[in-house]
Parts: sequence; C-alpha cells; structure tokens
Amino acid sequence: MTCRGDSTHPKPGQTAGLPSAGGTDTLRLSFLPAAYVMSQGPYRLLHVGCGHYTQAHLPPPFNQAPWQEIRLDIDPTTRPDVLASITDMSAVPSQSVHAVWSSHNLEHLYAHEVPRALSEFARVLASDGFVVITLPNLKTVAEAILKVGLTEPVQIAPAGPVTPLDMLYGYRPFLERGDAFMGHRTGFTAESLAQALRNAGFAGFAVVSSANGWYLWAVASLNGADAQQARQLALKLASDGHAAA
Repeated sequence: MTCRGDSTHPKPGQTAGLPSAGGTDTLRLSFLPAAYVMSQGPYRLLHVGCGHYTQAHLPPPFNQAPWQEIRLDIDPTTRPDVLASITDMSAVPSQSVHAVWSSHNLEHLYAHEVPRALSEFARVLASDGFVVITLPNLKTVAEAILKVGLTEPVQIAPAGPVTPLDMLYGYRPFLERGDAFMGHRTGFTAESLAQALRNAGFAGFAVVSSANGWYLWAVASLNGADAQQARQLALKLASDGHAAA
C-alpha cells in the first residue's frame, strides 16, 4: 500500500536542479555515477506513491531534465503511469530505473511489508542507481509527546495543524473523511531505517534528519557508493526539502 501525495507534509522547495554540462553542482551530483553527470540522459526516476501530479512533489535534482518521471501509485484516481503497490511493482522491469523517489510512503505499510517494498526498490534499480527516501522521524515525535502531549499542534502544514498523534497514525482529518491510504501502520528512527536498508541489500547509504528533526532523509545505493557522498546529498535534500517545516 502506498500513500498519495500528502499535504500534511511540507513539500520540497523549487530550487535549481541538475545543471547542464556547462556548470556542475558538485554537491548535488556527487552521488551520481560519472556516466550520469557526463551524459545528457534522460534518466528514469520512479516516483512511488506519487499522488496527484505536481512537479512540486519532486526535489532537486529530480524536478527537471535530464530526469524523466515515471509515476506509480496504488490509487487509480491519481492517474499514475503504473497502478501498483510498492510491495509488488512487478509491472516495472528489473534494473529499469536510475533512481527511486519515495516521499512519506514506508510509514503507510505494515512493518512486515517494509522489507518487500525495499526489495522492490532494489530490484527495479539499475546497478548504479540510487534511492531517496523521506519519512517522519519517530524519535522526534516521541520527544514531542513527552513535552507537549499527543494532541497539541507541533507543525503547521498546508493541510492545517499537525499533532504528534497525526504523525504516529496518520492525519486525522484525512482519515475521518475515509481516506484509508493516509493511515500510518509503522514508523522509523534513523537507526531502524538504516537497518532496514542494510537488510534489503543496500551497500552504500546515509540516513540524516531534517534541520527541525521531524523528518528522516535517506540516500542509498546497491553498489556501495561512498557513504560520505551519500550523506552530503541526503543533507542537501533534507535542507532543501523541510528546513521551513
């Protein structure tokens, strides 16, 4: 099961994306294989749990050429390119995409489904591809519960005030209107997300928290790419994506 585009989470900012060959943003390109940097692409991005189409759901460098978005969602009303659950993406050929972008999806699965989803991410990736994942940081949510309780707003998102209870189990106004896709069934700390990636066969990865601590960002590859490079990209994405949350 995947979530749809969720307005309870701040969306990544629109900033400069992957540059042309004339000027290389080494921080944003540092984790990409050399062939990606030198080539004009296109590079196939599988956007899982894509929700309704909007480019604002894509962080840089994915939000412009040479990246080509393939949208996958379980909800047919979002009109995805691929109608599927992230636990069974058999409609997507193995080793067919250069990157997977997963924004607030894994927490919508049951815990026993997470290994299947991550295995599917790994299966569809090219050997030199990578995955970018963001989701709530339960360590910060737990700290907030101890400080302010379950139902005191701790963030203001486009959909309205968000409480620790919403971050634990899903945004209650959406659930009240019958949007079951928005329910949360599991959660992660930096340590548990790192272990899940390791168990799924990702050899090179980094997991960092956003500046405000509410979200985790992970960048992972199958080929054991330099962990420091992965960390640099994860930190940059975390800064661009949720610094104002």
